[in-house]
Amino acid sequence: MTDEKITTVELGNGGPQVGVQGLGCMGMSEFYGDTDEAAARETLETALAAGVTLFDTADIYGSGANETFLAPFVGAHRDEITLATKFAIERRDDDPHYRGVRNDPAYIRKAVEDSLRRLDTDVIDLYYMHRRDPAVPLAESVGAMAELVRQGKVKQLGLSEVTGAELREAYAVHPIAALQSEWSLFSRDVERSAVPAAVELGVTLVPYSPLGRGFLTGAFTDASKELSEGDFRKHQPRFTGDNAKKNAALLEPVHKIAAAHGASAAQVALAWVQQRAQVHGLTVVPIPGTRKSSRLLENVAATRLVLTAEELAQLEPIAGQVAGDRYPDMSSTATARE
Repeated sequence: MTDEKITTVELGNGGPQVGVQGLGCMGMSEFYGDTDEAAARETLETALAAGVTLFDTADIYGSGANETFLAPFVGAHRDEITLATKFAIERRDDDPHYRGVRNDPAYIRKAVEDSLRRLDTDVIDLYYMHRRDPAVPLAESVGAMAELVRQGKVKQLGLSEVTGAELREAYAVHPIAALQSEWSLFSRDVERSAVPAAVELGVTLVPYSPLGRGFLTGAFTDASKELSEGDFRKHQPRFTGDNAKKNAALLEPVHKIAAAHGASAAQVALAWVQQRAQVHGLTVVPIPGTRKSSRLLENVAATRLVLTAEELAQLEPIAGQVAGDRYPDMSSTATARE
């Protein structure tokens, strides 16, 4: 591994140059068990030094705590980074399990003000609609987001977990810079309609969970037995019981290819995602999440790993054999609306 910074690409049409790999910050505040805050802050600095400039959060992560956590880093490096956050998933203090989806303009206007306050910044570089509420017309939601751009509170707009038809519909209201959806060796639903639409429109794909929430790295083989309480992967169908056993067996070619390159399974999985850019002809900026500097450096090194056509062919069948859905409830995903 070298100390050189990762290469950059343009975010959306006419957007800023960002590192070809970003950083998902969700796990620094919630969902994956306890966090060492000092180590997480060190990881942020390590990421920037390595050329990672797209930092991704959302108002739901820690019920706003992740945005607050990022604020000092954002303030110290405001002109060096591209800051992305999201709205739409609503939580309630009196019900920790509640998840609602809000896309109405009034909610959007309040959400952006809350995020700006927690992040302690005057502008959000990339503002995503985290999930789609089909009951609210896209023209209303994206229209309200476009107004934020005109007001100077937001620079670019993004969507998450939308279909190709929804992406086109939204783009007709206002240019969309990025589409954030799950994309990995285990999750290729996005290729059905969203990727072709993104290619057509010049939208950047920002894959989340490119490492299959750690499963593709071999970090665990059965979430129900190996992960701590409070880790939400214990409740995801792919990572427990018979599904986990079947899915772990699918990783044999990943480990074989990793050994051939002197690389890790994580690096092979990330290299596969990065190479979707060449396969499909669009810009791809995955946002693997990590709380450790050592893992961050391992991840960015994957941007320099090139898999051969033969290796890509060996990895091609995996997604079609995966057992279990991405979430216990798939109703808020693009897959459910295809």
